[in-house]
Amino acid sequence: MSAALPSSIQTAPMLGQWVRLLDNGSFQIRSGKVELGQGISAALLKVAGQELGLRPDQVTLLAGHTTHSPDEGYTAGSFSVEVGVSALRHACVQMRRVFAQHASTQLAAPLQTLTLKDGEFSAHATATRLSYHDLAKSLDYAATRLDQPLAADQDVGQVQAHADDAFVRVDLWEKFTGPGFVHDIVRPQMLHARVLRGLHAEARAHQPDLAALRALDGVSHLVCQGEFIALLGPDEAALLRAHEKACAWVEWVLPKLPAFQEIEPLLISLPAVTQQVVNEGQALPSSQRLTQRYSKPYIAHASIGLACAVAEPSRTASGQDGLTVWTHSQGVFKLREQMATALGVAVDTLDVVHSPGAGCYGHNGADDVALDAAFLAQQLKVPVRVQWTRQDELCVSPMGSASLVELSAGLDAQGRITDWQAQTWSHSHLNRPGWSNGVNLLAAWALQPDVPRPEQKDVTLPTGGGLRNIIPYYDLPALQVTQHFVPHGPVRVSALRSLGAYANTFAIESFMDELAALAQVDPLDFRLNHAKDDRARHVLKTTAEAAQWAQRGEGGQGLGMGLAFGRYKNHAGYCAVAVQVEVGESVKVKHVWCTVDAGRVVHRDGLLNQIEGGVMQAISWTLKEAVTWGPEGITSSHWDAYPILNFDVVPEIHIELVNDPAQPSLGAGEVAAGPVGAAIANAVVHALGVRPRHLPMTPDRLLRVIHAQA
Repeated sequence: MSAALPSSIQTAPMLGQWVRLLDNGSFQIRSGKVELGQGISAALLKVAGQELGLRPDQVTLLAGHTTHSPDEGYTAGSFSVEVGVSALRHACVQMRRVFAQHASTQLAAPLQTLTLKDGEFSAHATATRLSYHDLAKSLDYAATRLDQPLAADQDVGQVQAHADDAFVRVDLWEKFTGPGFVHDIVRPQMLHARVLRGLHAEARAHQPDLAALRALDGVSHLVCQGEFIALLGPDEAALLRAHEKACAWVEWVLPKLPAFQEIEPLLISLPAVTQQVVNEGQALPSSQRLTQRYSKPYIAHASIGLACAVAEPSRTASGQDGLTVWTHSQGVFKLREQMATALGVAVDTLDVVHSPGAGCYGHNGADDVALDAAFLAQQLKVPVRVQWTRQDELCVSPMGSASLVELSAGLDAQGRITDWQAQTWSHSHLNRPGWSNGVNLLAAWALQPDVPRPEQKDVTLPTGGGLRNIIPYYDLPALQVTQHFVPHGPVRVSALRSLGAYANTFAIESFMDELAALAQVDPLDFRLNHAKDDRARHVLKTTAEAAQWAQRGEGGQGLGMGLAFGRYKNHAGYCAVAVQVEVGESVKVKHVWCTVDAGRVVHRDGLLNQIEGGVMQAISWTLKEAVTWGPEGITSSHWDAYPILNFDVVPEIHIELVNDPAQPSLGAGEVAAGPVGAAIANAVVHALGVRPRHLPMTPDRLLRVIHAQA
């Protein structure tokens, strides 16, 4: 099998796994990449429509369905376009060529004279038009292997495609008007459920009074197995009141948690596995040296919409008892495997179907709540809908790992970097179901206390988890990177948008400004002096020009501008960001200028949405968000204790896209996180003359920095 094939085609090599011709004359596109709010549905439909010569109304999408979709793993890592769209494009091009050859024979016309428009093939020499559906009557297209190359000269002469803006997001209408989310699914005789959980993922109820719980108004069923306790009833409002009373009654046993402390002393104090992961080049003589530390706290997903799932008993094709589960998981195939293990059933008795939830961009509670619903539906033999509470979301859902980064570098007399050393302290940044051994689902741990827990491990370079983007994307004579992997900490951790790239890029780009100041060189010029890639230089210069960097002035008086750059994973999209901040009682981001080079742009509006969302999320992380804990569990258990960015402080965002159709599409959904955080820090320095190195930049933390550096 050719290594040049898209990776998803290598695992799903049959055309019928990607495209189906339906009896009503339409086309069903199938994908393993699901809609998380990133607009992938529009990109997939656009690619299929343009490559197959179809109108938008001729194409529908089925994605994230374990019975029908190709298994493309997780929808994660900014691979939706880079992997999912490239695989579908390959399938559609191959399909067009197979049908074109068949049409050429049927129309007795050379391939190069054929035109394809609105799903019909025609030739200049005849008025006859043949549709895909006509041709499929004598063509077993579904059995076509996609791993067998077809030459370009085996193609139709002309495809008349519709305009880019004809293909829009198909998921938005229902989201705007009603039943667009998994929360809106209603099944006959469905029961609502709430699971009793404490202020920590490891909290367990101590000798609960089951009779009292069963007698609560609104509770029609109580399910208790092992340490798993769930209240169920037909009226969700009444059940919610019962759940609130039950939580107040229950006495919780919690794990022994370390006292809350800042991330730097915490991570250094925890047991770690240390290894040098990079040691290359030869250090040059230096005349100055700088060493600094930067940190990022644990961060919650904090989705405004709560985790939810629906499960319903069903029958398999072979007549076995089964379950259908609707979930907003980002990896339905891996989730199905883990749920089958936890439930003690065969994998093929479960059908897991993606249904949209609140965007989270990482491993939140979607997988856990799916097992909650599946187990209850299995036990009671009725449809069950489980929705988490805000406390569940902020206390037991996986968090983004905290990180500490120490950087050290030398400068020569000309202001060039002579060597670079980095050390990181962090946990795993990937604990999705199926990533490691054991079962990583919350209910499984409660149902069977001895169920194997996943081994804590991290993703190795070059992709990296905690190490993602720890290697600066600059020309460095010598580089050393040491990882201190911390297996366990005070909170449950897993994947959150950009994994370690946010903390590492924040540290690197803050440090680049500090080195520039030491060398007495403008921060933009300092980066350009060390940039090794013309595309990196281009986004930096374009952003600087848009922000009028040359006119930013000396700063001070609470108004400042900062700049930062990153290439996500050092092989995905390029992003340069400049921000203007105003610092009064708090830091307020006024303007953001951002240039992104993601290669070939497939769906412009979707790409802009992703970058804007990434900018906003990174501002919120940088200025506001941090998980806190104490002996009683997670203390940031509600919005007052875990604030996120409000609409009244949304800045003006100016985005420039570099579209190069000659380049492959690059992942761009996570490119903005690290550069935005660093740009804000650099702008604060420009505004106040003091540097915040430890996030978030809340008013009280910033005051401590001012007093410490006074």
